[in-house]
Amino acid sequence: MGKRFFDIFFSAAVLLLGMPVFILIAFAIKISSPGPVFYFSKRVGRDGVIFFCAKFRTMVIDADTRLREILQEDEKLRQEWETFCKLKKDPRITWIGQILRKTSLDELPQFWNVLKGDLSVVGPRPATQDQVEKYYAEKAPKILSVRPGMTGLWQTSGRNLLSFDERTQLDERYVDSHTFLLDLKLIAKTIPAMFFSEGAY
Repeated sequence: MGKRFFDIFFSAAVLLLGMPVFILIAFAIKISSPGPVFYFSKRVGRDGVIFFCAKFRTMVIDADTRLREILQEDEKLRQEWETFCKLKKDPRITWIGQILRKTSLDELPQFWNVLKGDLSVVGPRPATQDQVEKYYAEKAPKILSVRPGMTGLWQTSGRNLLSFDERTQLDERYVDSHTFLLDLKLIAKTIPAMFFSEGAY
């Protein structure tokens, strides 16, 4: 109850106070490339409930098609994707998208997901169905027993420099040991991590 109350208060405050920033980012996205301002990806939430996770769009509109072509043509990039579910030098990302990802500003719309109850401010990172099946496996019921979060242990412990297996281990550790005090510490550690951009791409 206390965690949910904090989520509602914190996300509502960010959405209200951050509105000018939201508008500036939306304008920058529209002038940088054709396509919508927001991107919605299907994620697995608490108890396996599917929801659409909101982000500012950072890629070209045919990103999924381009990804399949890239992975078919380049074995090294395919292995990188298999390990991290990310490409360090992803050609699909727009110039404004690179800035948004470096600072994690692309994830600001997820405070709407927090307000709705899909996410918590702090928790395991929301995964896709494929990632749950491939990386969570038998750990899935445990990790999915809590709301996924915008930030957590892996976001403050190396972010994309960690393999997906390492992220899963940190998410499992969070479920085992999370407290309200730990949540506050992780929020405090997330802010400087955004500015220094270590492991962000």
